[in-house]
Amino acid sequence: MALRVVSVDPGSPAERLGILPGCTLLSADGHQMADMLDYQYYTVAARFPLAICRDGRQRTIQVEKGEYEPLGCNFKTYLGDEKHSCDNHCMFCFIDQLPRGLRKSLYFKDDDERLSFLFGNYITMTNLSEREVERIIQMHISPIFISVHTTNPALRVRMMANKKAADTLAYLDRFAKGGIEMNCQLVLCRGVNDGDELRRTLDDLLALRPQVGSIAAVPAGVTSHRKGLYHLEPYDAASAAETLDILEEYSNKCRAEYGRSIVYPSDEWYLTAGRPLPQAEFYDDYAQLEDGVGMWRQYHDTFLEELAEPRGLVLPRSIDIVTGTLAAPLIGQMADTLHRQYPQVDITVHPIQNHFFGGNVSVAGLVTATDIIRQCKGRLHSRTLGVPEVMLRDGEGAFLDDITTGQLGKELGCRVQVLPTDGAGCCRALLTAQAPAKRLAGLAARLRKRKPKGE
Repeated sequence: MALRVVSVDPGSPAERLGILPGCTLLSADGHQMADMLDYQYYTVAARFPLAICRDGRQRTIQVEKGEYEPLGCNFKTYLGDEKHSCDNHCMFCFIDQLPRGLRKSLYFKDDDERLSFLFGNYITMTNLSEREVERIIQMHISPIFISVHTTNPALRVRMMANKKAADTLAYLDRFAKGGIEMNCQLVLCRGVNDGDELRRTLDDLLALRPQVGSIAAVPAGVTSHRKGLYHLEPYDAASAAETLDILEEYSNKCRAEYGRSIVYPSDEWYLTAGRPLPQAEFYDDYAQLEDGVGMWRQYHDTFLEELAEPRGLVLPRSIDIVTGTLAAPLIGQMADTLHRQYPQVDITVHPIQNHFFGGNVSVAGLVTATDIIRQCKGRLHSRTLGVPEVMLRDGEGAFLDDITTGQLGKELGCRVQVLPTDGAGCCRALLTAQAPAKRLAGLAARLRKRKPKGE
């Protein structure tokens, strides 16, 4: 295990020590360095021996620098090495259900404990080495996000198609004893790990309190691209209600005992079962927001809070908005509320059926430009189309099907406005008319003509 240096910061301790691009860092203060976490953790001290390899020759140099001063080495990736991939073949894996022809990065299954700590990605623990388990505890890499799914060893092996899935459940207890906070995820498959199996899993995880800080439960996503895969039956209103009853039972017990819900059903359970979503207090600090837990409630409340803020001039405007069928009722409700307060703002909401993925996929983040074009062409009521930011790749302005916002606008004959995902930001964007330059210039000219003489 080692780290290969690709560049060195000018004026850094590394440069002063003669560390050059192409050098390999072997260990710091006797500790092996495999990635950026090792590098950051073991190079904090003001003085330590650093073993390096340069031109095929190993030697040890003594580092002297300011405590916490960066050593100044840079590596191929921000992790220092490549992302760790998944070893499982889960019966519910969404990536296995993707249609062919998408960009290659979408088919990569990450299962990396470093990304769990850094970004909240979920890990299954099945590819953790003993060194990595010990490092999590020693460095106190906390919190981490864990895909548990079930605490029944045999069922976990069956669901994940990996013999290690049973043995690695023991890591939960080790992490708890090591003081590591765990946010757990349960992807529930109808008739597989719900019902009594769900009760068993919740009992086992809650026995690890307080280190288990939250447990999110989400229904398995089922697309129409499941040829050759395990048959999964999507939840309907009745089965979603039965599962929700169990989850809420445990949430209520936790609130009574711990003052927090801890067990959080995702928004899909309520919407599928046709039940109202809980108030904001239920979600506590929204620990599992990225898993679709409380997203609807937070959007609703922050949108209305922003709408209640006093405003100056709100110009007339008309805008169409696209969203997934799951969020469409909420977006429609918010649009109507905004229009009642500002009648000069007309908003038309278009729920987009997800034919690209099919199945029970209904979230806005998986809507493609292909489906938007097919369902909106010739049906827009305005010259502006609002697209939620969650539909686009970060910083690239392209949908999952690689169509850009510019191409979408050209196909539909409109201007595309990217809308913030949060409720407050979306409300502000809808109330801010972005007039074309010619229109602004014309308005300024008319205002100049109206100025009283002598001014």
